[in-house]
Amino acid sequence: MPWKVESPMSLRVEFVVFASQTDANISLLCRRFNISRKTGYKWLARHRADPAGILEDRSRRPRNFPGRTQAAIEDRVADLRLKHPAWGARKLKRRLEDLGHRNIPARSTVNDILHRRGLIDPQATGRSVPFKRFERKTPNELWQMDFKGYLATASGQCHPLTILDDCSRFNILLRACGNQQTQTVRSGLIDAMRQYGMPACILADNGTPWGSCNPQDYWTQLGVWLIRLGVRIIHGRPYHPQTQGKEERFHRTLKAEVIGTRSPDDLPQCQHLFDQWRPIYNHQRPHQALNMQTPASRYRPSPRVYPETLPAIEYADQDQVRRVNDVGQITFKGAVYRMGTAFIGQPVALRPSSIDGQINVFYCHQCIAEIDLRQQIRIR
Repeated sequence: MPWKVESPMSLRVEFVVFASQTDANISLLCRRFNISRKTGYKWLARHRADPAGILEDRSRRPRNFPGRTQAAIEDRVADLRLKHPAWGARKLKRRLEDLGHRNIPARSTVNDILHRRGLIDPQATGRSVPFKRFERKTPNELWQMDFKGYLATASGQCHPLTILDDCSRFNILLRACGNQQTQTVRSGLIDAMRQYGMPACILADNGTPWGSCNPQDYWTQLGVWLIRLGVRIIHGRPYHPQTQGKEERFHRTLKAEVIGTRSPDDLPQCQHLFDQWRPIYNHQRPHQALNMQTPASRYRPSPRVYPETLPAIEYADQDQVRRVNDVGQITFKGAVYRMGTAFIGQPVALRPSSIDGQINVFYCHQCIAEIDLRQQIRIR
C-alpha cells in the first residue's frame, strides 16, 4: 500500500494499552510496533505520569463543575451525540464517564435528552432486535475476517477489508482495498499478524479468496498458506452470514459511523477516514456486548510471532505420505483421489479414522478430506 494505514497517535495509544497489561512482553511489543525499547519505556513513563497526556489533547476545561446546571449536562450529551451520531444513550453515558465527567444522569435520562433535542429517530428503537451472542473465551482464539461489500468513490471502488477478534471485538485490521484478490488479503493478514501476532483460527465465508463452493476445488491458495502458518481456517455455512455475526455487526457500525455519512474521493481518503475512526472504535466507543467496556480493554496481542519464513512440513513416522500431483490428485491403494489444485506439489498425510474403512487426509495440522475406501470416493 502506498499510504500509511495507521496514524502515529493511534499506534502510540495501542502500544500503551498493550504494554500496560501485567504480563506484557515489552521487547516483543517494541519490535512489532517498530520502535526502540527506550522509546517504548518513555511512552509508558509519560502515560503513567499523566494517563491523558499521550492519548488525546488535554482540555483546559476543569474536570469538576460544582455549579453545573441541567442545561450544561444536556449540552454535553448533545455535543457527544453530534460527534458520534450512531451512538445510543448507553454508549454516550459510558463515554462521558470515561472522559471524567461527573453527575452524568441515568441512561434513561440521557435517552430523554436525545429525544428532547431531536437527536434520535423515534423509530430507531423498533429496528433494534436483541439476539443471543456466542464468543470465544480468550483473545486471538478466533479472528473473523471479511470484506464489507464495496464503497463507491469518485475514482472507482473501495473494498474495506476487516478483521475482528471474536472475544474482544477488537478491530485487528481495517484497510481500504482496490480489489478482493488473494494477494491483497494476504498482504493485510501479514501486516496484522506482524503487529498483533497470530490467531489460532480464522473464520471466513465460502467466497473467494478464502474458499469456494466448488467441491472439486474447495481449498484456495490463501487457505493453504494459512494452514502452513499453523492457523486453522474454518468457513461459515453457505448463505448463512449470521455465522460471522460479529463481523456483520461491525460492518453495520462502520457504515453508520463512517461510510454512510461521507463520500470519499479515492482509496487514500478512504484509508484516512478509517484511520481516524478505528482508534475511536477500539479505545473510546463503549461496546454493549462487552458490558460497556471498550474492545481494547479486553484485547491483548498474541504471543505467537509471525514467522517470516514458512515452517517445514513434518508428519509422524506412521503416516502414509503422498504428494499431490500437477492436476491436484493423489493415488492410494490403486485409486485416484482429488485434493484440489491449491495443494499441487504439497505433501499430505493419510491416517486411519475412528470410522471403519475411512481415511483422514491431513495437510500440516488440518484435516482437509476424508476417503471412504469402501466406495472409493472422497468425502469433503
